[in-house]
Amino acid sequence: MDLETGFYQNRLKKESWRTVLTLAYQSLGVVYGDLCTSPLYVYTSTFAEDIEHSETNEEVYGVLSCIFWTLTLIPLLNYVFIVLKADDNGEGGTFALYSLLCRHAKVSSLPSSQLADEELSTYKKDFLINTPEQNTFGAKIKSNLERHRVLQRFLLVLALSGASMVIGDGILTPAISVFSAISGAELSLGKAHHLYIEVPVACIVLIALFALQHYGSHRVGFLFAPIVVTWLLCISGIGLYNIIHWNPSVYRALSPYYVYKFLKKTRKVGWMSLGGILLCITGSEAMFADLGHFSQLSIKIAFTSMVYPSLVLAYMGQAAYLSRHHVMENDYQFGFYVSVPEKLRWPVLVIAVLAAVVASQAAITGTFSIIKQCCALGCFPRVKIVHTSSKIHGQVYIPEINWALMILCLAVTIGFRDTKRLGNAAGLAVITVMLVTTCLMSLVIVLCWNQSVLLAVCFVIFFGTIEALYFSASLIKFFEGAWVPIAISVVFMIVMCIWHYGSLKKYEFDVQNRVSIDWLLSVGPSLGIVRVRGIGLIYTELVSGIPAIFPHFVTNFPAFHQVLVFICVKSVPIPHVRHEERFLVGHIGPREHHLYRCIVRYGYRDAHKDDLQFENDLVCSIAEYIRTGKKGLNGNAAEDLSNDLEDMTVLGTPSTHISGVQLCADNEMNSESVGTSKLREMHSTHITKPKKRVRFSIPETPKMDRNAREELRELMEASEAGIAYILGHSYVRAKQGSSLVKKIVINIGYDFLTRSSRPPAYALTVPHASTIEVGMVYHV
Repeated sequence: MDLETGFYQNRLKKESWRTVLTLAYQSLGVVYGDLCTSPLYVYTSTFAEDIEHSETNEEVYGVLSCIFWTLTLIPLLNYVFIVLKADDNGEGGTFALYSLLCRHAKVSSLPSSQLADEELSTYKKDFLINTPEQNTFGAKIKSNLERHRVLQRFLLVLALSGASMVIGDGILTPAISVFSAISGAELSLGKAHHLYIEVPVACIVLIALFALQHYGSHRVGFLFAPIVVTWLLCISGIGLYNIIHWNPSVYRALSPYYVYKFLKKTRKVGWMSLGGILLCITGSEAMFADLGHFSQLSIKIAFTSMVYPSLVLAYMGQAAYLSRHHVMENDYQFGFYVSVPEKLRWPVLVIAVLAAVVASQAAITGTFSIIKQCCALGCFPRVKIVHTSSKIHGQVYIPEINWALMILCLAVTIGFRDTKRLGNAAGLAVITVMLVTTCLMSLVIVLCWNQSVLLAVCFVIFFGTIEALYFSASLIKFFEGAWVPIAISVVFMIVMCIWHYGSLKKYEFDVQNRVSIDWLLSVGPSLGIVRVRGIGLIYTELVSGIPAIFPHFVTNFPAFHQVLVFICVKSVPIPHVRHEERFLVGHIGPREHHLYRCIVRYGYRDAHKDDLQFENDLVCSIAEYIRTGKKGLNGNAAEDLSNDLEDMTVLGTPSTHISGVQLCADNEMNSESVGTSKLREMHSTHITKPKKRVRFSIPETPKMDRNAREELRELMEASEAGIAYILGHSYVRAKQGSSLVKKIVINIGYDFLTRSSRPPAYALTVPHASTIEVGMVYHV
C-alpha cells in the first residue's frame, strides 16, 4: 500500500511539474515579448546623448554595467522575488494591489460596498491569513486611511495614474517595437531609400496588428512562444558570437565599479543617458500584470532560466562589438543590427519584426485588461467588452479603445519617426508604472502582509531611489518626447476622475431620494396600480431601498409586473466571485407582494453572462430562495440597510446547487421522465397557452409549505410570460448654487462622457427588445 501511495504521489508531482513547465513556456510568448525586444533600441537610445566614445571603452563598459545591474535589481530581485508574491488570489497588476488595500483597510472607491461582501470567501481567507495586530504602527496607518477621505482619494488617484500610464505604454510599445525592428532595413537599403520605406512599412504592420485584435490573441497564441524562443536564441547566439569574436574580456563590465566610473566621468550627460538604459526593463511590469494567466513559479522559471541569461548575453555581445568599433561607417550608430553578422541581417530582421508584433500584442491586451478593471471599479465610461476566449477569462477586446490606440500609435510613429524620442516617451511611461507599484507595495507590506514599517521603508528607499533616479532622467527629456505619455496620462486621468466623480454623485442622489415600500403600498390604491403578467427587473445601483426612478415610472405608468425584482449588478474589489456566492436574494416587504431584491456580485476579472443564461440563473436563484423557506422582513415594510442585509440569502447559480431547483425547457424533459423519488415537476396552471413552457424540477425534500408552493407557482407563471428589463436613463445636472467647477465637470464633462459611452442596456448585456428605459433628471 505504501509503494502504491508513493508511486501515485510521484506521478502527481511529475504531472504538476509538467504543467508548470508548460505554463513557463507559454508565458514566454505572452509576458516577455516587450522585455525581450528591448535590445533593439537600448544602445541606440543611450548613446544618443552624445556620450564621448573614447578608446578606453569606459563608456561602453559603464553602460553595459548599468544595464546588467538594472536588469538584476528591478526585474529579477524586485519583481521575481518580491512583487510577484503580492498577488490578489492569483491576479496581479496595479489594481490587484489596490484591491488588496481596499479589502484590508476598507478604502474602496465603490459606493455600493456592503457588510455582506466581507462574508465572501476571499475576504475571509485574507483576514484569516493576515489579521493585523492592534496598537501597531500598521494599525495606525490603517486607521488613518479609513478615517480620512483625502488619503483614500489620493490612493485612488495613485492607482489611476498607474493605470493611465499602462494605457500610454499600450500606445508607445507597439510604436517603438515595430519601428525599431524595421529600422534594420537601413543597413541593407541605404539611408536614401530606407527613409521612404521605414515609416510606411511600420504603419502597415501596426494597422494590421490592430485590425486583427478582434480575433483574440488566443487564436494565434500558439505562435507567440515559438517566436519569442527563436528570438531569444537568436540574440543570445549572436551575443555569444560577438563576445568570443570581438572582446572575450567584456565580462569585466559586469562589476558595479564600472557604474561608478561611468557616472563619475560623464556626470550630467551620463545621468541623462539613464533614460535610454531604462528601456532595458520595459515590459517587466507584465510579469506581475499577467500573473492571472499563469503561476508565480512558471513566470519565475521562464525569466531566470531563459529570459535573463539571453538578455545579458545579448547586451554583452553588443557591448563587445561596440568596444572594437569606435567609429561607425554609417549614420546608424550603436543600433542592434550593426552587431549582427551581415549574412544574418535579413533573417534576423524578419524574426525581430515578428517578435515586435508579439511584444505589441501583449501591451495592447494589457491595456484592454486594465480598462476592463477600471470599468468594473466605476472609474471609466461604459465600453463594449468582448471576451474573445471562453477558456481564458482575462482575454478581452474593446473596439473603441482598440481604434483609439491605433490612431494614437500611428500619430506617434509618424510624428516622431525617431527611435530616440520614442524611447524617451516609452521610458517615462514604464518607470512611472514601476514607481506606482513600489508605492502601493510598501502599503501592502504593512497592511496586507502585516510586516514591520521598517521593512516597508527599506523597500521604498532601496527600490524607490533607483526608480526615482531613472524617473528624473526620463523627465528631463520632457520636450524630447517624454511629454507624450504625460499628455496621454493626463487626458485619461481627467476622463477617469470625471466619470468616477459623476457616478459617485449620482449614487449619492439615489441614496438620498430612495423611497420605502410603505410609499409604494400606500399610493397603490390611489394610483390604480395593476399587476401585469411577467417578471420585471428594475436595475438599480442601490443595495437597499427603492430607487427614485421606480416611483417616477409608476406615477406616469401605474402598472408593474406580477413579480418584481430590484436587481443590483455590482463589482466587488476581488478578482473573482465564486459561482456559489454570486447572488444575494431577499424579500422586500411581505412575501405575498412578490417583490424581491437580488444583488449580483462580480469580481473585477469576471465575465458577465449573456442575457439568456443570466435570466435562467436569476429565476432559479429566486426559486431556490423561495424553496428554502427564508422569510423576508416579517411583514415589516420599513426597510433599512442592516435589515436588508440580514434577511438576504447567499445563493449560487444552478450549477452550484444541483440538488436545488432547476429550470427546464419544454424540450428538455417531460412529465414521464421525472417520476423519480428525488425530483418532481411543477407545472403552470395558467389556462392560456403561454409563449414558452417553463418547468421547475424541485427536490422532494425538504417539504415546502403551501405559501411557498404558491409563491413558486406564481414565479413560474411570471417566467412563462417573459422578462422585462427596466433601466434608468439618467440626465445628470449640477443643482442650483453649485460652484463653477462642479457645473463644468457635471454639465459638460460627465454629460459628454455619458452621451459618448455605451448605454446601460449595452453594458449590462440585456436584450434590447425587452428593455424599457425610463428617463429622469438627477440634480446632484
